[in-house]
Amino acid sequence: MKRSKRDVFSVPDRLLQIVYVIVGASIVAVAFNIFLLPNRIASGGVSGISTILNALFGWSPAYVQWAFNVPLFLLGALLLGWQFGARTLIGTVFLPFVVLLTSDIQPATTDPLLGALFGGIGVGAGLGLVFRGHASTGGTDLAAQIIHKYTSLSLGICVALIDGLIVIAAALVFDLERGLYALIGLYVTSKTIDLVQVGVGRSKMALIITNKEKEVRHEILHTIDRGVTRLSAYGGYTDEERPILMVVVEQTEFTKLKQTVKAIDPSAFVIVADASEVLGEGFKRS
Repeated sequence: MKRSKRDVFSVPDRLLQIVYVIVGASIVAVAFNIFLLPNRIASGGVSGISTILNALFGWSPAYVQWAFNVPLFLLGALLLGWQFGARTLIGTVFLPFVVLLTSDIQPATTDPLLGALFGGIGVGAGLGLVFRGHASTGGTDLAAQIIHKYTSLSLGICVALIDGLIVIAAALVFDLERGLYALIGLYVTSKTIDLVQVGVGRSKMALIITNKEKEVRHEILHTIDRGVTRLSAYGGYTDEERPILMVVVEQTEFTKLKQTVKAIDPSAFVIVADASEVLGEGFKRS
């Protein structure tokens, strides 16, 4: 029997994802209230819009975010299909709710640079958790998806255009310096999201071309205790078959791998690349 997409995740998995969304949205809201809003850092998204409107008209950021998020969610469901699910609806509604609850909290800093840096870290960490819950907080992400569907622009370009316009608006409403701080916050947010989703552990992937393939393969399997894959390849000049060994090791094991290959075949050709995330036996399970 073919399983539907709704059956992919078990009940505990779904509950964990909801927890990710709630905790992540809460972190975003608190970071917004203690770092970004008091320093007038409008680093993109609906939160950036709410910061600008709060400065211009005194409107409550929570109500502004609801006013944008809920209609955008409904419009996205209408134009893109009900693909966002309950978890995105939770993020869309819960984030402004926590912003409202924590609106009286004292700012952590009045330095705009610190506000941009730590606000970006907080928002990025929260959004990273929300994304791990297979959801989003709605807002301009949905607007970007709608624009992407009905234009020839890529999704990345759409997101960049919307966030860019918000940052430009912040520079016009406040000053150029605040706009530059907003760019810093936006950059830190994107890097923190990657860090939360991928993790801090970095592995190395090595492609090894050697005339002593069997000896190198044996040492990798039995000394370094890592799996190795033998790829078939041909020399571009000689057109002779030259097997390539592909191996992924933890960063702490890389020096041992390099020394092992060099000891067996000093003339071996080794290509090394960072592997930001590795799933499977000996690495992360999910």
